[in-house]
Amino acid sequence: DYQCPFCGKLFSQVEPLLREEYLKTGKVKMAYRDFAFLGPESQAAALASQCAAEQGKFWAYHDKLFESEIADGREHNGNLSNTFLKSLASQLGLDSAKFDSCLDSQKYKEEIQKDYNDGVAAGVRGTPATFVNGELVSGAVPYETLKALIEKALAAAR
Repeated sequence: DYQCPFCGKLFSQVEPLLREEYLKTGKVKMAYRDFAFLGPESQAAALASQCAAEQGKFWAYHDKLFESEIADGREHNGNLSNTFLKSLASQLGLDSAKFDSCLDSQKYKEEIQKDYNDGVAAGVRGTPATFVNGELVSGAVPYETLKALIEKALAAAR
């Protein structure tokens, strides 16, 4: 959830290390799923990230969303408005007409709900929730915790 301060902590403190050590090297793959449960701003941000994905900019948009949201460390502060989400898309060079249409139509509303429902079915009760080779890890855990689980999974795959 883009509003979740603990997700912001995972994004800023753990995700860069995972990207550098495991994703860039091709050792692991990462899939991101929305669990937008903190209200309308969370839903709008999730929708916007999917609209950015349509134009091949999911990760760039994801990163800018988190950077903007964690700046003040507060959720439900009104900063994830449609105006802001659209301006962010423009800053990243997305086709504004396509992005705005996608966001305004809530094109991915059902997909966002499916991600949420799938998460609940998989045992997710809050955010962040990380799965390493099918094992659920709840909360903004330290990098070392995820690294140990990843290394264990990689060793088992050899």
